[in-house]
Amino acid sequence: MHPIIFVSLGPGDPELISIKGLKALMSADCIFCPQTFTKDNHTTSRAADIILSLGINSCNIRRFTLPMSKQRDKAIGAYNKVYIEATKLQSENKKICIVAEGDAGFYSSIHYIFDKLQANGIPVTQIAGIPAFIAAGALGGLHVANQNERLTVIPGATTAEEIEKLINENSNIVIMKLSQCTDQIHRCIHLHPEYSYHYFENIGTSNQKYLNNSQEIASISYPYFSLLIIQHNHN
Repeated sequence: MHPIIFVSLGPGDPELISIKGLKALMSADCIFCPQTFTKDNHTTSRAADIILSLGINSCNIRRFTLPMSKQRDKAIGAYNKVYIEATKLQSENKKICIVAEGDAGFYSSIHYIFDKLQANGIPVTQIAGIPAFIAAGALGGLHVANQNERLTVIPGATTAEEIEKLINENSNIVIMKLSQCTDQIHRCIHLHPEYSYHYFENIGTSNQKYLNNSQEIASISYPYFSLLIIQHNHN
């Protein structure tokens, strides 16, 4: 029986997938791929866009709709359906992949399926990928952390006071999902213009953006696919 493979796609640029991940997708009989609804009720899938850009046969892609809500009941229901379908196909000796953007083991809700498969003794394996903040650092020409510097990654909710505390503890900071803490980021920039701020959105796509002017960063709203790297200003 083939293990179910969780393939990390990277942040958006198809060329940032690993060779190992690409080989797994190319040999798969079925690739489970998340999609979401847009505000105008159309479906969109960054993951599917990446896969199709790699030349994978679209017939092998099985999309599932993932509700974008803090209430996780519907998402868990969608994951349960994937679990049932994937295990059925696996029992028929099919090669199954389940994909995630970024790295499947780094703030990816796809872990719900992985954990359930493991708990039930079903063979699984995970292929590593590049998380968005690493790709962002490369885009900005940054060393995200130098030598003995610490790095703290915050998944959305934070305060100006928490950021100040971490900077004082010699930790650089990555904040993901900035739309959850826009006001606090604006406030932090106002209180601490001496920090070095690096803003990124839609990394790895044609719409990617990089800003390092703190006043400009403090004047905009942040979409879901955005992140901020805050560092000591050593100049």
